[in-house]
Amino acid sequence: MLTLYFSPGACSMASHIGLEETGAPYEEKPTLLAKGEQKTEAYLKINPRGKVPALSVDGRIITENTAILTYLAQRFPDKNLMPADPIDAARCIETMAWLSNIVHPSYQRYMRPERFAEGEAAQATVKATGRKSFWANCQEIDAMLQGKNWIMGSQFTVVDAYTLVFYGWGVRGEFPMTELSAFTAWKERMLKRPAVRKILDSEQNVLVKPA
Repeated sequence: MLTLYFSPGACSMASHIGLEETGAPYEEKPTLLAKGEQKTEAYLKINPRGKVPALSVDGRIITENTAILTYLAQRFPDKNLMPADPIDAARCIETMAWLSNIVHPSYQRYMRPERFAEGEAAQATVKATGRKSFWANCQEIDAMLQGKNWIMGSQFTVVDAYTLVFYGWGVRGEFPMTELSAFTAWKERMLKRPAVRKILDSEQNVLVKPA
């Protein structure tokens, strides 16, 4: 049995979409960050780091989007969520690691500078540099999509599920996302995928909520 612990609006949306794309049955366990549910004793037994997502596979836990999405692609190879070629598959993992290690922290610094510095002046600097870095990362994603239908080329992969998190965060953070023409066109293709739309609707994501 597959059970996903996630919080609507968080980066766990990536694993939520990936899991839905497999078509496999699974149980949803919302763990609301805004209510501090990730810090409860019950959840810390699932993931002692107090983060989402976490995927329970018959009681065995996997955390981190990159690991969960790679597992799902490998477990359900018939869904073609990752290229069969080992080098191309490794490049998918490489890109997801970049999203996790570089893109995600840049947004955190913009939205939550108090986590990275003490004092108003230092936090203002962190916020400004975070905003600049996140926008540069979005521009890089836009460049990656030039002439492509999907992040890794002609094939939809779990990398696309992960990348959509950051377009949504850009909208939430009031970045001028529509200036990124390739990224925006890709977002529209993503919204046409039934699995993607189902998860965005269920999480009431900013990309589908009425203005």
